[in-house]
Amino acid sequence: MKKGTVINTQLSQVIADMGHFDLLGIGDAGMPVPEDTWKIDLAVSKNLPSFIDVLKNVLSELQVQKVYLAEEIKTENPEQLKQIQELIDVPIAFMPHDQMKQDLSKAKAFVRTGEMTPYSNILLESGVTF
Repeated sequence: MKKGTVINTQLSQVIADMGHFDLLGIGDAGMPVPEDTWKIDLAVSKNLPSFIDVLKNVLSELQVQKVYLAEEIKTENPEQLKQIQELIDVPIAFMPHDQMKQDLSKAKAFVRTGEMTPYSNILLESGVTF
């Protein structure tokens, strides 16, 4: 059995497959995912698991060099933004939510959580460990 903190098979697989500059999306239960993007659905019920819990789990194993958030999170979900900023120690770029939805087609995968708060979506840009 795997000893690391990410024990979900699909999530572990996509993290292991990430290369420099690859994107991984994590988001709320309502984020529309393009048909050609691999969706790893972790949602069990309302707010289970939470966006923040999944983000913490992924950050424990994925080297991240930059993150992208929707501009709208600043006004529509400032508490979630604050929690993200407390976890992230890399540059944060903001973009319109519509652009983020389009950019999901460039991601290796999108991880759907049970989160039920608006604009709880992030794109993680993979870095290198050397």
